[in-house]
Amino acid sequence: MKKMMLTWIVTLMLTVLISPTFSYAAQAGLHEDDGDVALADNARSAILIDADTGTVIYEKQSHEKLPPASITKIMTMLLTMEAIDKGTLKLTDKVRASEYASSMGGSQIFLEPGEEMTVDEMLKGVAMASGNDASVALAERIGGSEKAFVKLMNQRAEQLGLKDTHFENCNGLPVANHYSSAHDIAVMSRELLKYPIITKYTGSYQDYLRKDSAKPFWLVNTNKLVRFYSGADGLKTGYTAEAKFCLSATASRDGLRLIAVVLGEPNTKTRNSEVSAMFDYAFSQYALQPIYKAGEVIGKVKVQKGESSQIELTANRALSVLVKKGSAQGSITQKVVVPEKVNAPVKEGQNIGKLIVYQDGKVLNEFELNAPSAIDKAGWWTMFKRTASHLFFVDS
Repeated sequence: MKKMMLTWIVTLMLTVLISPTFSYAAQAGLHEDDGDVALADNARSAILIDADTGTVIYEKQSHEKLPPASITKIMTMLLTMEAIDKGTLKLTDKVRASEYASSMGGSQIFLEPGEEMTVDEMLKGVAMASGNDASVALAERIGGSEKAFVKLMNQRAEQLGLKDTHFENCNGLPVANHYSSAHDIAVMSRELLKYPIITKYTGSYQDYLRKDSAKPFWLVNTNKLVRFYSGADGLKTGYTAEAKFCLSATASRDGLRLIAVVLGEPNTKTRNSEVSAMFDYAFSQYALQPIYKAGEVIGKVKVQKGESSQIELTANRALSVLVKKGSAQGSITQKVVVPEKVNAPVKEGQNIGKLIVYQDGKVLNEFELNAPSAIDKAGWWTMFKRTASHLFFVDS
């Protein structure tokens, strides 16, 4: 049989509660019924997304390239968390502040040249106090130098498909050719939230550094929403005279986690008020609709000349779609797009196809379907037994 891509539709119909005029905001952007929603009026740029699916609920000039100020530190924290996840860095590792790191102006935790703090303490300084010095100290520890670390930041931005972003430093201090967008910051923020431990730092309102020393340093989170907005636990504020007041915020209620980004707000009061209003809107209007549980089989694909003759494509996590709250009934349909067969060997995590979820014929979301485990090429003995079984054990 010729190699071909076989598209087959799983006609599983799920009943959900939605409005008959339901108009979702897909990842590609807004739809007509949400066009009248006015949020973040004073922001130069804004976006509101569901962290689980990446669905865009609202956006305003979200791809405009703007100075991100200290929101830059989201990427710095992301690379730190990824280094911890890889095992190349530990929270208990000591980080020594260089003369250069200690010389940073603006927001800082006042590191002395040669002073050592743990990664855990440095993360507190970055996430809560927006320490420019702590950011550089971490960058030098991970990359060897800030310049090398910034190169890693830009490489990671490219891997994430961020087309509106270019970094020149790790902390967001004003410099030419350093920019990002609300859209790209939301993507970085979503990636950072894949490490739940980060909200231990971004969600704390107050803490101490050098607590047992003669000069304890009191940390108060620059993001006041973590204290005053129910469910808020991050992520990062930013301000420079050029960037104005910026914020990438996240909040979670009833299983729904949101990310709101605003850039170029006139003051902190307006910034916090408009982000709160964005959260209020989404929490009141939207909910997550479960599709598959983690580990549940979504489809199967034959494996040509493999140790196993087929591979089961399972949900690597709980899969959901964002739906608008309402009272009328509607349906969600799914389409699994996979090849009829794949050739061995198959690598663990190899992309095999995708699951497309529709509402009333419109795409709600797409999910990659990846191989849950590796399948090696079959040896000659396995192939012989398989061939023999087809020759001698034929159904009558």
